[in-house]
Amino acid sequence: MFNCVTGKLTTLICHSKLQPSLNSLRKCIIPLTSKTDFSTSSSLLVKKEDGPKRWLAYNDVVYPPQAPDEEQRPAFVCHQKLNIKYSPKKMWYVACFVRGMSVDEALKQLPLVGRKGATIVQDAILEAQRLAVENHNVEFKTNLWIAESFAGKGPVMKGLRRHSRMRMGEVMYRYCHYFVRLEEGTPPENYYYSWPKTGPALLAQWLDEVRDRKIVGSL
Repeated sequence: MFNCVTGKLTTLICHSKLQPSLNSLRKCIIPLTSKTDFSTSSSLLVKKEDGPKRWLAYNDVVYPPQAPDEEQRPAFVCHQKLNIKYSPKKMWYVACFVRGMSVDEALKQLPLVGRKGATIVQDAILEAQRLAVENHNVEFKTNLWIAESFAGKGPVMKGLRRHSRMRMGEVMYRYCHYFVRLEEGTPPENYYYSWPKTGPALLAQWLDEVRDRKIVGSL
């Protein structure tokens, strides 16, 4: 539509005897074109029903009954917040910070983090805690710990920024998704994998490997 309008305007200008000005062209073009042709808005973002669905599908999984002597399967709840106006790289720091913490400890630590993403993560944990008690048969809301916490890339909106001398620059408006899984029970002592050998043990292992080398072609 925009090409048709500009073509007609060009034909009228070429065949007219009057010298067109910038203001007259602006008055002709702006009413004939829609606002979405020049700018982006939050209405173009992905809707909630069209966003990631696989993470919340884990809440609907039905597990087989367990034997009496089998270890009890802990209850868990998966929750997500979509289309957050925040960079996924910045959200990654906060998401890694709360991994392996209990819910109470995370809620104590997050207000002390000087990042915008800390408030978003805190709200997501509170929402997941409420859903765990209401929908997933968790008896005590304090008996939960953060088993998984990570951020994903969301839609990226492109816009224009005006520079000097009638130049235009491209600007990116980045969005992200945040995913969290709360599990019933106490958090493990060491959430992240730790190397079983200490520094002196690794040095002794390296010395043994160096001393056991065999030079090819020697006696």
